[in-house]
Parts: sequence; C-alpha cells; structure tokens
Amino acid sequence: MLKKSIAVSVLILVFGCKNEVLPKPAAQLRLDYPVANYLPFETECSYVFDVNSEAVIKQEDSCNLTIDYPKMKATIYLSYKPVQNNINDLLRDVQTLTYKHVIKADNIVEQPFVNSKNKVYGMFYEVNGNAATNGQFYATDSTKHFIDCSVYFYAKPNFDSVMPAASYIKNDMKQIMESLRWK
Repeated sequence: MLKKSIAVSVLILVFGCKNEVLPKPAAQLRLDYPVANYLPFETECSYVFDVNSEAVIKQEDSCNLTIDYPKMKATIYLSYKPVQNNINDLLRDVQTLTYKHVIKADNIVEQPFVNSKNKVYGMFYEVNGNAATNGQFYATDSTKHFIDCSVYFYAKPNFDSVMPAASYIKNDMKQIMESLRWK
C-alpha cells in the first residue's frame, strides 16, 4: 500500500506540473491624450493667444493666468508684466529662474522665437531631466509687453514618468507662444 501511495504521489508530481510558473512582466503605462484643439482666448488684458480646449483657464490677479490640465495633473503659469524701461531686468529674471533648474536638469535647450509680423520675440526653454519644470518661455515686444510662462506638474519630478504629458503640454506652450498677439 505504501508503494502504491508513493507511486501515485510521484505520478501526480510529474504530470500535475505541466507549465513553469513565471512572474508576469511589469505592465507599461499607456497614456493617450486627445488631439489638441486650439481655440482663441481673449481677456481684457493686453494679449490674445490660442489655447487647448482641454485646458481650464483661471485669471489670477491682474493679467496673470493659470492654465490647468486636470487629467495630466499639471498647470501652466502665465505672468504678464508691462515693460517700463525695465526690459533688461525682466529678461535677467526669467533667465535666472530658468537656469536655477540646471542643478536637476540634464540639459536646457534654448529655442529663439521671432514673429516680426505680430512683434512677438522670445525664447522657449526645453528643460530635460528631473527638474521642477519641463518647459518655459518668455515673449515680449520689447517696448510695452512681457509674458513669462512655465509648466509644473503636481508630482515629484521624474522625467520618465511625466514625459508623455510634458511633451503634450510643451506643444501647447509653443502654440501659445506662436499664436500670441498684442492688443
């Protein structure tokens, strides 16, 4: 009887385990965002631009805006300042703020912008790496108007995790800059 139970146990072990048990591979997060649909945005302020219809815009004090992306947990902060013989100070402040991220950034790519027709001149900064912001820009006409703009995510900076959302929002920031017109 003991021989039969040992033989049955061996048969169960041999034929009972047909497939190896393997751990499941880590899943990759798939982030799909809608195709951007841009609409004109106007206020009583001195500027007009096109904005993504997915964004929620709130006007803060004076002509400063927050452009929220609730699905991506991100906000674009847009600040307007009148130029009053202080263009060099405004430019220095924006560049100082941008290059404070150099500690965490892998690199910062500067992309000059010139729209002579609408008198909009500026610089787009693409900040790569685990910096607090992934994109910033300033735009001005050099005599009356100055705008600076940056995006922040509501998460600890991790470039790999926020890269799809950061790319989407950087395109929106470029659209804001390229469509900007002064009143």
